Amino acid sequence: MLLYLFYHVLQRYFHALNVFRYITVRTALASITALLLALVLGPWVIRQLRFLQIGQFIREEGPKSHQAKAGTPTMGGVLIVCSTVIPTLLWGDLENEYVWLAVFTMLFFGAIGFIDDYSKVVKKQNLGLSAKGKFSLQVVASLCVAVTLVMLTAAGTYSTQLSVPFLKNFHPELVLHSLIKHPYLWTVAYLPFFLFVVSVMVGSSNAVNLTDGLDGLAIGCVVVAAGALTVLTYVTSHARFSAYLDLQHLPQVGELTIFCGALVGSSLGFLWYNAHPAEVFMGDVGSLALGGSIGMVAVAIKQEILLFFVGGVFVVEALSVILQVASFRLTGKRIFRMSPLHHHFELSGWSESKIIVRFWIAALVFALFSLTTLKLR
Repeated sequence: MLLYLFYHVLQRYFHALNVFRYITVRTALASITALLLALVLGPWVIRQLRFLQIGQFIREEGPKSHQAKAGTPTMGGVLIVCSTVIPTLLWGDLENEYVWLAVFTMLFFGAIGFIDDYSKVVKKQNLGLSAKGKFSLQVVASLCVAVTLVMLTAAGTYSTQLSVPFLKNFHPELVLHSLIKHPYLWTVAYLPFFLFVVSVMVGSSNAVNLTDGLDGLAIGCVVVAAGALTVLTYVTSHARFSAYLDLQHLPQVGELTIFCGALVGSSLGFLWYNAHPAEVFMGDVGSLALGGSIGMVAVAIKQEILLFFVGGVFVVEALSVILQVASFRLTGKRIFRMSPLHHHFELSGWSESKIIVRFWIAALVFALFSLTTLKLR
């Protein structure tokens, strides 16, 4: 929107406005805009949530210290979504398909979380959508992204080949091209790719959702992960950097750098109000939108496997739940005192602030490691 005004309209009269054609400039502006929006709108959003009596319900089997948080405004993720989408539309190239794909993903996953949060408020308990219903909607959203990416592949702006860290010459194809022209099996040709995209996006969405259990924990880790994705997106779209680092060069995904920058800014702005002790919780509307968006960006820039390191804390939190459930069902015993993992440390005597900061440090280490792998190929 502003790109069109400054660069395509006014640039002919003011040559200095030529600077807006650079993605780095617009990414910085999107980050600042998102941060300011979140900081300015934050108090108003919190007041509205309190006025509407949209408070958090705390599960009774959780740590007893959390009972004091009951009634804290939730669904603050609306602030994150708005503070990310608006700067993206302001500073992004609206003729770029990836900009709209990012906006669609955040809004769709955010809508799923909104329905879930609203159901909890209506029922006045910590139970919203059924697990089956939530999962089904997440799958539908992910399939929409997968179908769009297949269309972009046909247009030559995307690749369905998989990038594998440390193996620069190994790019397995996720679409079975030999079956595409078959009259009955052509739909099967895209099945591996669809399943892969759904797994990445649904997994990422739920992993962030599981991590959102302490004040500022999830959003702080999102800041780190989104920052790493900003770098990865930019180098993937840059001809020289991608060639030097042996990455698949996808010039059109460069506009996603602006989305990632906006994600960093909005997350920092939300952290201002979500830091311990939290004035507002993001709710599922925030965690699902953030997780789904992170997964979509990783798929778009062909760094799906590297996402396991970029979002290392989210992966560990999700694995702790999977292992806990599997162990209890198979042996009747629990591995952790409570899952996700942050609750285990809480029940082990760690203070909430100490857990949050240490998990942030772990997130930073994971993100830095993911960036070092770019040249280790």
